[in-house]
Amino acid sequence: MNATIYLSAPDIGPLEESYLLRALRSGWVAPVGPEIDGFEREAAHRVGAAGAVALSSGTAALHLGLLGLGAGPGTVVVVPTLTFVATANAVSYTGAEPVFVDCDPADGNIDVDLLAALLKEYEAAGRRVAAVVPVDLFGSCADYARLLPVCDAAGVPVLEDAAEALGATRGGRAAGSFGHAGVFSFNGNKIVTTSGGGMLVSDDLELVERCRYLSTQARQPLPYYEHTETGFNYRLSNLLAAVGRAQLRRLDLMIARRRELRVRYAELFAAVPGVRLLGESDPGANNWLTCIVVDPDQAGWHARELAAHLAGAQIETRPVWKPMHMQPVFAGHRSMLTGVAERLFATGLALPSGSGLSDSQIARVLSTTADFLGTRA
Repeated sequence: MNATIYLSAPDIGPLEESYLLRALRSGWVAPVGPEIDGFEREAAHRVGAAGAVALSSGTAALHLGLLGLGAGPGTVVVVPTLTFVATANAVSYTGAEPVFVDCDPADGNIDVDLLAALLKEYEAAGRRVAAVVPVDLFGSCADYARLLPVCDAAGVPVLEDAAEALGATRGGRAAGSFGHAGVFSFNGNKIVTTSGGGMLVSDDLELVERCRYLSTQARQPLPYYEHTETGFNYRLSNLLAAVGRAQLRRLDLMIARRRELRVRYAELFAAVPGVRLLGESDPGANNWLTCIVVDPDQAGWHARELAAHLAGAQIETRPVWKPMHMQPVFAGHRSMLTGVAERLFATGLALPSGSGLSDSQIARVLSTTADFLGTRA
């Protein structure tokens, strides 16, 4: 029996082990220490931001970033409907109202024209929009050249959800650098992992320090424990930060490996009618996940059929995100829809994309997929 090939397994090796052992032997094992300081400094430098705060998850970073931008009861936060639930959950944590916007069919990122119409409507109604949270979907940056002027004109700050996009670029700028602040995730399946973790980066050092303060239970700078407002236990541990520093050193090599795999997928599907790669025209994507979109009328088969065939060979795939407006927990929230996100959910499939895949594992994925295509030709 072949071992399971996962969608995006952690790519961990001797370098991470050496960094972790160094941190353990230093005695700094709590959520404070030189590895956290170094990780924040190096991540901020990579993105080109003035500061960073390392946190327990990307969700925590979104939550604190939204609080720092003034999200709360009586305000609106605009979120793409095609995203992981954490983006919307973080809005709910603040008491703000999430409003969902459909996406661009080319890459699945937020539809800027719909966003512009929505912001004009809320501005005319005098409704306060605390933030727009675009998501750099599957490692491909949103169209910030169009999006940022729209938000600036409406006086609405942007909190960039770059959870999936560390190392990606658009127009020469790094993911995470486009908004008032950016957020990364270091979950186990992300392109860089600390097993669990996240980070907020920003040029606004007051915001960074505000988030740092809230992440440590909002403790006042006194010799005893005093708290004047509610805080959170959101700091990353020094041990996990050490793993993150090692991962950052290998980031470019891991991106290159994922790009090589994406090229192999592009070659495999190039002659298959009705199949395209999501975001195929983005040269700056980090290719966290390679996703295909299948038009069953042209291809003669459905994405779920390929998924079932690969599952039979112990190869993991996953549909693209189920849109937030279709999630029971967000039923009744306002959405501006074109139907694109629902179609991508029905026709999209994420394929194994991990940088840790061996040559033999990649060959197995490609040959099993080719076998399926051969039966549908």
